[in-house]
Amino acid sequence: MNQPLQITFRGMAPSEAVRERIEEYAEKLEQFCDRILACRVVVEEPHRSHQQGNHFHVRVAMAVPGRNIVVDRAPDADALFEDPYATLHDAFDAARRKLQHYTRSSRRH
Repeated sequence: MNQPLQITFRGMAPSEAVRERIEEYAEKLEQFCDRILACRVVVEEPHRSHQQGNHFHVRVAMAVPGRNIVVDRAPDADALFEDPYATLHDAFDAARRKLQHYTRSSRRH
């Protein structure tokens, strides 16, 4: 990456464990595409609800030559989003797929 990874926590206290997991996932993304110019990750806990549990929103935004790739994983009724690590995994898995698609399509041109 040309620029350092940016990690932002909103509506929650910053977590070193979550930060480390994000750094691991970002490193793995570089294995699929070495042309990532910048990567910004936002982890948000938008609503604190004791009755329904806390849900997490993760946004991964990457800049690659000629394109911006954005993945959002937002809370809904799915229990998956109650676990920040599962939400991170899901978001970075989707980011990996988008990067692979970008890499394949850029090789064709």
